[in-house]
Amino acid sequence: MIKRISMGLLALLLSASVFAAITLDAAKSQGLVGEQLDGYLGIVVASDDVSALVTDINAKRQQAYAKIAKQNQLTLEQVAVLAGKKAIDKTPSGQFIQAADGTWMKK
Repeated sequence: MIKRISMGLLALLLSASVFAAITLDAAKSQGLVGEQLDGYLGIVVASDDVSALVTDINAKRQQAYAKIAKQNQLTLEQVAVLAGKKAIDKTPSGQFIQAADGTWMKK
């Protein structure tokens, strides 16, 4: 019984820490992250929460890109670059995007 309660508390603590972390929309609107040309999210202003968010989002994107690439007989890079162009096009004004020279700029 105590083991069950301990596991429940651990799960609750872990889930609470996830909710405390920054969301993608919040990070974008606060200028902490931006869309990169390569289809992945980049860090504009570093922090532990931002790094964890970017790592998580990019891992999920890579999985999705790999699936799409396989279905369409494309390379992962081809899909990622196409997704990057679309993400940059959809980025609202005032949020960060990666310029051709690799620097960050507000759209």
